[in-house]
Amino acid sequence: MDAVLLGLGDALAPVTVLFVLLGVLLGYVIGVLPGLNRPAALAIAIPISYWLTPVAAVGFLIGIAKASGAGGATTAILINTPGEPNAAVTCLDGYPLARAGKAKQALKVALYGSVIGDLIGTLALILLARPLATLALGFGPVEMSAVMILALTFIAALAGTSLFRGLAAGAFGLLCATVGLDVESGTPRLTFGQVELFDGIPLLAVTVGMLALSEMIIQAEEVIGRRADTASVAAGGADDRLGWPEFRRVLPTILQSSVVGTAIGLLPGLGPTVASFASYALAKRMAKPGEVFGKGELKGVAAAETADNAVVPASFVPLFALGLPGSVSAAILIAALTIHGVTPGPRLFEEQPRLIYGIFGAMMVAAVMMLVVGRIGLVAFAKLTQVPATVIVPVVTMLCLVGAYLESKSVFAVGLMVGFGLVGYLMHRFDYSRVTFLIGFVIGPQLELSVRQALIITEGKVSSLAHHPAALAVLAIAVAAAVYVLRAPRGPVADGA
Repeated sequence: MDAVLLGLGDALAPVTVLFVLLGVLLGYVIGVLPGLNRPAALAIAIPISYWLTPVAAVGFLIGIAKASGAGGATTAILINTPGEPNAAVTCLDGYPLARAGKAKQALKVALYGSVIGDLIGTLALILLARPLATLALGFGPVEMSAVMILALTFIAALAGTSLFRGLAAGAFGLLCATVGLDVESGTPRLTFGQVELFDGIPLLAVTVGMLALSEMIIQAEEVIGRRADTASVAAGGADDRLGWPEFRRVLPTILQSSVVGTAIGLLPGLGPTVASFASYALAKRMAKPGEVFGKGELKGVAAAETADNAVVPASFVPLFALGLPGSVSAAILIAALTIHGVTPGPRLFEEQPRLIYGIFGAMMVAAVMMLVVGRIGLVAFAKLTQVPATVIVPVVTMLCLVGAYLESKSVFAVGLMVGFGLVGYLMHRFDYSRVTFLIGFVIGPQLELSVRQALIITEGKVSSLAHHPAALAVLAIAVAAAVYVLRAPRGPVADGA
């Protein structure tokens, strides 16, 4: 109980609250600006968190992650332009509502749905993370190796249009994670004589380059060949008030979509796009007479935005309980925690309970800040939709370069970041999942250590797995998931979460 109270005290400290507020403000701005997305914003913000306390740093990043999802609804509703793939579902009903003079009503439903979904997802994280971590403490190296293989296979199967390309991207991430001195022998691996690589490839260079810089290259390419912009709609009009009768009508959809988003967030690799589409499809299936989805239905906006934001905190459950990132946002949080000397995983609850409850408290503060900032700045944030990409791209590119240099004070790190930016662009063009690459890179060192220990325990004999039924069960699930994905028809899935 002492750890809980001390952690909540850290979360309510003025510095923490201030940086959570700044994160929420920045998240809304990032979400509203066309061309920027949640992973890119988090990658850019990591260098800023370097000088903060762990609770303030994670609260700052979580504020960005939560608010950027809520802010993305603004462009979807007002200019029919989804800033992220998951916001495409919001366009289906949000833009028709705006054209009908109900833009503010749609924006308010999106805001309230986002906050409620986020709160329910955060409560699920608080309730489930510790029990799952306690269970994971009983896992040995063999079981942990199987769990990480399952996570990588699951993410590879879902983050993209091809399982083989997903696995190839994950394997490339694992390969990049082996760069540096071997832990046991001290032998340099894949360093090519570069002393700067003896400690491995900097995680910040990889995340900023692969996510933020590559996204700017993609946006620059789109600007060069851009077609006519979609007309913007003013945030206001007749009959644009959201009263209790309207909110009461969409409340069941918000609660239902919160559960859908939370459940999908718990599964590594699915992400907010799958949650938005699944929640919208369920709400449409349960539509009452007179509710026409796709023509300007408030329930459609509520379903998409609520599920999208419920995914974010729920996806942190595998991160805190098992040390496995369930999404790109979670992987970036691992980078932030690593900078502060904190290793996520089941032992975190035993070794640093004050920190973990401080983070949980900061997440609740971020949810409240989302509501306050979103409600006050509803119209002001809508003005940001008019900022052209020709301004956004060079500014964000400059931030990428400066951030990579400040983290290590090394021009070599900047070169690595630019290199991974180009690699990320090529992976996007040829449909190789950047999500799977990043997850593979993050869990690579832990997977290598677990596999080495597992080989020692089993003496390298496959037959010894018979003494580890839990590991066999997890591996069987991984194989079954891969077979199912190979046999099922596949559509495009977003490369980001």
